[in-house]
Amino acid sequence: MYVVHFFENKIELLIQLLGSVPAVGETITIKGRKGTVTSVNNVDDKHVHVQITIQKVVVKNKLIPDPAKKKKR
Repeated sequence: MYVVHFFENKIELLIQLLGSVPAVGETITIKGRKGTVTSVNNVDDKHVHVQITIQKVVVKNKLIPDPAKKKKR
């Protein structure tokens, strides 16, 4: 069992106790966000630091209500 620390730009996102260490290039979902493993650093026998990059979420523009479709009273 390994204690795996997941980091993104020196910000710790998650600490998990895992049976296996993720490989470089593997896709991971953390807190509902998709990301890929960029590097794996072994600190000691049980602790591992994993650097990941999270994919940016593209927010679609909200539809602007058409003033002609407003209810007329």
